[in-house]
Amino acid sequence: MRIFRTAYLSLVKFLESSLDLLDEGSVESFVKLLESAYREGRRVFVVGVGRSGLVGRAFAMRLMHLGFSSYVVGETVTPAAREGDVLVAISGSGRSAAVVAVAEVAKNLGVRVVALTSYPDSPLAKIADMVILVPGRTKVSYEDRWEVRQLLGLHEPLAPLGTQFELVTQVFLDSVISELMARLGKDEEDLKEFHANVEV
Repeated sequence: MRIFRTAYLSLVKFLESSLDLLDEGSVESFVKLLESAYREGRRVFVVGVGRSGLVGRAFAMRLMHLGFSSYVVGETVTPAAREGDVLVAISGSGRSAAVVAVAEVAKNLGVRVVALTSYPDSPLAKIADMVILVPGRTKVSYEDRWEVRQLLGLHEPLAPLGTQFELVTQVFLDSVISELMARLGKDEEDLKEFHANVEV
């Protein structure tokens, strides 16, 4: 269990130190963009692949609980995006082919693209209207496509390098939700109103 304990403590330590690496101005701009989207009735779309995609789904769900019109790109019930809507694109490397492609299409539609990535010079960051630099991803695979990496068995080693990015992104987005709750004057009872009541 030595490796387990070492990995656990390493992740907790990194998570704690990551707060000082986030640019407060960028975070404020992101929160304001989402707040405006809510008040103007704009839709918020979220896209990511692999574990980043799962983090994105959790964020979209919390936005929905807050009363946002939020959607995960690629789902059968996801509507068309319109000019002025928001896309939150999550990719540690900023090179995930599917995420970059979605961001390009969204940009051409007049959607405001927000990139969450560790690489400011990545293709995704260059497309985005707003970039949130999330610490964690320190090495980029030579293969951009997540699906191909899975098929080739190009998995990361112990405490995978992508894990830190995904962990920090999850906590970052949950913290954004808390900030939005305060600014929109909502509490847990308000969120329960939108919580699923038909479940399996």
